[in-house]
This record gives sequence, structure tokens and C-alpha cells, in this order.
Amino acid sequence: MRYYFIPLVLFILILSGSVIVSAQTPDAAVNYYNHGTKKIAKGDLAGAIEDYSRAIEISSSLVPAKHLRDRSWNNASRFTNSSESDAITVIDPFTADAYNNRGAAYYRKGDFDMAIADFDDALRINPGLAAGYLNRGAARRAKGDLKGALTDFDRALSIKGDLFQAYNNRGSLRRDLGDFEGALADLNHAIALNSRLAEAYYHRAFIRVDQKDLDEAISDFNRAIELNPKMAWAYEGRGVAWMGKVLLDHAIVDFNRAIELDPTLAPAYMNRGLSFLLLAKDKEAQEDFDRALALNPRLKADLEYRIQMTKQFR
Repeated sequence: MRYYFIPLVLFILILSGSVIVSAQTPDAAVNYYNHGTKKIAKGDLAGAIEDYSRAIEISSSLVPAKHLRDRSWNNASRFTNSSESDAITVIDPFTADAYNNRGAAYYRKGDFDMAIADFDDALRINPGLAAGYLNRGAARRAKGDLKGALTDFDRALSIKGDLFQAYNNRGSLRRDLGDFEGALADLNHAIALNSRLAEAYYHRAFIRVDQKDLDEAISDFNRAIELNPKMAWAYEGRGVAWMGKVLLDHAIVDFNRAIELDPTLAPAYMNRGLSFLLLAKDKEAQEDFDRALALNPRLKADLEYRIQMTKQFR
């Protein structure tokens, strides 16, 4: 079982790009939307959610009226009852884009249920919003709904055939489904559409690792790191490839860098520990194993198996 993170690409709609603002969109809604977009780019997810909520509130007519009279209904609230959500009267498609972006903020917070609810609202308002399907697919994937995620990625591509983010995400998903040929085709397509998409090289690199094509894997990890030097998972992945080539010093350097960038990266501790174990540095290995399990207890069975296998090669 794989326990490394699956970095998927979301689509944040920016007013200067994909978002169409009609004459009826209030200026205040546009301002809050822009503020939310800036905050999400800076990592201020709570602030982004609040601003997008204000944009949604202003750009929509909310029914029943009791919600408007009730001052306890604050900026960051949302409808949780489907009948209430259906009662939103939308002034223009701008509101769908605001829901999409707020959903992306929830996704990045790890609140996948709220993210999916927002993407559902966006798609109810605008069923042709490719970004909504792309992002909902990522959230469904995060919750383990692989079938639903695949359906959403397919739908996004049926609407916008050059959506490289969807090819990247579907390629990653196909890899987990064991469809390596389909995964490679999707990732190659993503790279052809956007040769600077670090995540696509990362995902393709792990397919190369699966196929024992370690030199090509390292080449792809190198490219991912070149494009995004702060992608901790790319260093962790390259370290795994170095382990496969029994270049343990190289592997440990990469695991160190991955941990430096993300001290919560449990697989980096696990794999660094296995590298130490191969070098007969048992004390350092155990310290890393303990840290990995403290961060992610689900690694226990997989780690125990890997330790047994590693000891056979010492």
C-alpha cells in the first residue's frame, strides 16, 4: 500500500482570466473575490474563505429571508441543508466561480466534505464549469472515491480538452488503479500541454519507479525539482529511486532535504531509516522509524514488512 501524498492540481479561477463578470455583478462582490484570490495565493485559507463567502453573499439573493435577518449567520457560514442550498437565486455565473474558489480553499485546509459541497454548488449553478469537475475530482480522490474522481476528471476533459491539470490528475489516479499505460499517456499529454507542470513530472517519475526504470525516474524527479525546488515530495521520491540504485548516500541527502522542507513528511523518515538500516546504523534507523510512526501510525504494517525485507540485504 502506498502512503505518500498525491499532489493534485486545482484550478483557481482568476478574474483576469476565466471568470466572466457581468454588468450586474456588484463591485463589492468583485473586490471580495479579488481579496480572496490574493489570500489563497498567500496561504491565508481562513481569510480566503471569509472573503469568498462575502462575495457569494453579495452576488446572490439568499432565500428564505430569515437567513438575511438572522445576524448570527456570519460571513464564513454556508448552507448545509440541500433544500436551502437549492433556494439560492443566482444573479450571475460569477457566484459559481466564487464557490469553486472557496471549495479550493477548503480542499487545501483538508476539509474535503466542505470542498465537495462548494464544488457541488458551483456545478449546480454552472454545469459547464470544467474547473468545478476538476476540483471536485481532486476532493473525491482525497476521500478515497476513485470512481467518482475518475468520472469528474473525464467530465472536465469533455468540456475543456486542453485542461492539462485534468490530464495530470487523471494520470495520477490511473496509476493507482494499475493502469500504467493510461497513466503515462495522460501525464505525457499534460506535459505536452504545459512543459512546466512539476506535478506531472513527479507522477510520471513514480510510474518509472514502479517499472524499475530508475534512470528515467530520476530524470523526471530532477525536472520536477528544477521547476519547483520546494516540492518536498519530489526529493523524497528521488531518494526512493536512489535507494533502488543502492546509492544510499544520495538517498539520505534527498531525504534530509525533504524533511527540511516538510518536517511532517512521514515517508521521508521511514525511507531514510531504511537507508540507515542498510548502512547498519541501527540507532539512527530506529529514531527515524519512531518519528515516521508518530506522524503516521498507519505506516506500521508496511514499515515492519520493509524492515524485514531490508535486513535480508544487509
